[in-house]
Amino acid sequence: MSSGKRYVVVVDGYHLRDGDNRGFASAFRARGVLPVTVMSTPKPLAKFVRKSTWYPDDYEAVHFYDGDFGALMELVASYDPVGIVAGNERGVELTAQLVETLMPHIANAPGSAAAQRHKGDMARALEKAGVPGPETISTADPEEVAEWIVRKGLAGKPLIVKPPHSAGTDNVHRIPPGGDWRRYFTHILGQVNGFELRNDTVIVQEYLEGLEYIVDLYSVDGRHGLVDTCVYAKHDRGPRIGIYDIADFLPPGHPDVAVLADYTMRAADAVGIRNGSTHAEVVMTADGPRLVELAARYSGSCMMLSGSLATGDNQIERTVRHLLDGTFTPGFELVKEVRTLWLCADFAGPVRRMDILQEIAALPTVHRMAVPPEGKEVPMTNDVTTSLGWVIQGADDWAAIEKDTRRIRELERIWNAAQETGNATAPGPA
Repeated sequence: MSSGKRYVVVVDGYHLRDGDNRGFASAFRARGVLPVTVMSTPKPLAKFVRKSTWYPDDYEAVHFYDGDFGALMELVASYDPVGIVAGNERGVELTAQLVETLMPHIANAPGSAAAQRHKGDMARALEKAGVPGPETISTADPEEVAEWIVRKGLAGKPLIVKPPHSAGTDNVHRIPPGGDWRRYFTHILGQVNGFELRNDTVIVQEYLEGLEYIVDLYSVDGRHGLVDTCVYAKHDRGPRIGIYDIADFLPPGHPDVAVLADYTMRAADAVGIRNGSTHAEVVMTADGPRLVELAARYSGSCMMLSGSLATGDNQIERTVRHLLDGTFTPGFELVKEVRTLWLCADFAGPVRRMDILQEIAALPTVHRMAVPPEGKEVPMTNDVTTSLGWVIQGADDWAAIEKDTRRIRELERIWNAAQETGNATAPGPA
């Protein structure tokens, strides 16, 4: 590859398309660097193809990893890349292997990738570093869980049961006090998740009470910069939890931001993150912040788009500046009030009457939205990956955002009723 061209390697190069925005692919192209993707699986993951985040034409080349790491290392080295980055949660560990081997000067702590992916290893890393987190067990033995519940004083308290290697609230269940956790333990164990990885253990955790936040970092040589902070609202569908409703960007001077940032930086240190993005979900409990989980990659869904609107920056842009300019940015500014809102499908099947939802695009605070085309088959929403779509709202005041949010939810209800009955009338004026 000695043509004078510069390349970046994106491992698992899934991304949204929004006009000319193609995630890492377009951000590096804008600086004259050509994107190549290495896929960690023999073929693209069906889950992300269905979600319309797989666009191979956005890359100069697409390579699929067949398990021969030596051959892959030679291939990646032949591009003499300016950087190797994870485009998706599935690619975090393969990215770490390649970076540690070929670009150790921008690697995380050697061998730390497992603690950035596996929820059990993550909890153990927090405990070892003295960073408070939720009580957690990772095991394939339900009797070990039963003993652990008693030993930790969690009998009669709500619990979380989830896979060890998932993301996007995939298969996360809330067990009410005294509820039957064994049913969900058995359901998850051995199942193949959306990343096409088999759940060899199950994670059981204490349920964290309190507001939940997104805390996004970008790190350079062990220095952690705060990219943004959002407060979440979510709802449940029966025992399935974590269906995203909204994420509101907070100003840097918000009283919770400094505490959340300090805690998340300690958590990033605990799992060995020194370079690159960290996306963390943190609950502010009565005892202080506690990590739900974190990931060594940028925040997913449409959060790079909404982050750019809210702060004028995002984790992808910081990646580009780090790898090309050696830049470290310690904090952020809030330049606009921004809300990310997710839409739900209450029924599976081909979508119809999408004209009802198209009214959303005309609302004054709506900057971007994405919904499936008429007739596309969609699942019932039960996690972030199965969201019907998303809306990015921005304004100079929250009152305008809240007004439009109420109308968006009204249109969402009308649309779901149309899905159910097939004969809903068109929506009236706001």
